[in-house]
Amino acid sequence: MSTRSGAPAAPAATADGEVPEQKRILTVLVIAQVLSGVGLAAGITVGALLAEEMLDSTRLAGAPAALFTGGAALGAVGIGRISQRWGRRPGLALGYAVAALGSAGVVVAGAADSVVLLFTSLLVYGAGTATTLLARYAGADLAPPARRGRALSTVLFATTLGAVVGPTLVGPTGDVAHAWNLPRLVGPFLLAVVAYAAAAAVIGCLLHPDPLRLARELAAQQPAGAAPGTPAPGAPAATPAPRADTRGLATGTAVMVLSQLVMIAIMTMTPVHMTAHGHSTEAAGLVIALHVGSMYLPSPLSGLLVDRIGRLRVAAASGLTLLAAGLLAALAPPHSTPALAAALVLLGIGWNFGLVSGTAVITDAVPLATRAATQGLVDVGIAVAGATGGMASGLVVASGGYPALAVGGGLLALAILPVLALTTRAGRAS
Repeated sequence: MSTRSGAPAAPAATADGEVPEQKRILTVLVIAQVLSGVGLAAGITVGALLAEEMLDSTRLAGAPAALFTGGAALGAVGIGRISQRWGRRPGLALGYAVAALGSAGVVVAGAADSVVLLFTSLLVYGAGTATTLLARYAGADLAPPARRGRALSTVLFATTLGAVVGPTLVGPTGDVAHAWNLPRLVGPFLLAVVAYAAAAAVIGCLLHPDPLRLARELAAQQPAGAAPGTPAPGAPAATPAPRADTRGLATGTAVMVLSQLVMIAIMTMTPVHMTAHGHSTEAAGLVIALHVGSMYLPSPLSGLLVDRIGRLRVAAASGLTLLAAGLLAALAPPHSTPALAAALVLLGIGWNFGLVSGTAVITDAVPLATRAATQGLVDVGIAVAGATGGMASGLVVASGGYPALAVGGGLLALAILPVLALTTRAGRAS
């Protein structure tokens, strides 16, 4: 069968709503995410320590997190618009390339001892790192509504390997940087240059067909009002995707924004808190590795729960888990690596619950015609929340200490619960 233009028609979904190309697309996204996870870990692990070293001040140690999450806001807008117009492949490939450029700038800034160049490069790096999260939407473009949680969680899960391995390489990459007469703390960014460049190449060369463009082609072949991935007539029905839903859009955004703000604030200052109490950089790197792993490792379970028990219940679990993480971090003896590691693991799990559930809510609520651009704008809010948490974290710790930051963050996460209560009540009333 051919279209009027003579091009082959887009392949139809199978009886259960699956698109045959989805497996290949997920495989390519998984490879790219493993690589990007390594690059993402650089900023998380040593960004605050590098700023503290170059500025000789703890007060602005949260600035790197604020800059690269603020940059992520700009990146999310740009990547979202590019993806909306030309597809996921050019948007994601360009984003990863920008992250590689920013990583290289951080290395040069460390060599030149230039704080201005460091902050500028972290902004560019952040713009590129937005790609790591935006890729989850590409995984869900072709998924049937009843499987969206599992599809997007597959992409998030792929980040685990790189994100866990990256922080554990702080020592070896630091040795390489030292051998090249560079500051040890820029070592992880050397690795990030290679990792992000490789991710850009994988997406640019292998992401065929483009998932968003294919989803649009499939939608054009379906009856009016049918969602992408809708089963053929007579096939088992999946959960129908709603039309544009302002309430769902607001709820999903709120869940992800609160989760991001709390997670970034506590995570950013944990390495600074640890090194201030005698822990080595390697020990801090190990704790962050466990944290980052817990951010992505639970994704398959989160996706399954989102699809089976519902988006809002998993979102509620996010708020409660983040509260537990904040309380444990505040009560953990500052010299206890296991206690701090346990708190950061809970922090990562809570964030994962919030991100997976919130993403599923957003994807359900947004029509295909404006999907990529709207998702990019949602991630702007997430990035701004991260920038706020990163910048505020240093100020809070400098004035009130790390325990105050941890408790405050945990209590703030509870705001997720009234948001969900209002959404549930409004849904029953409608």
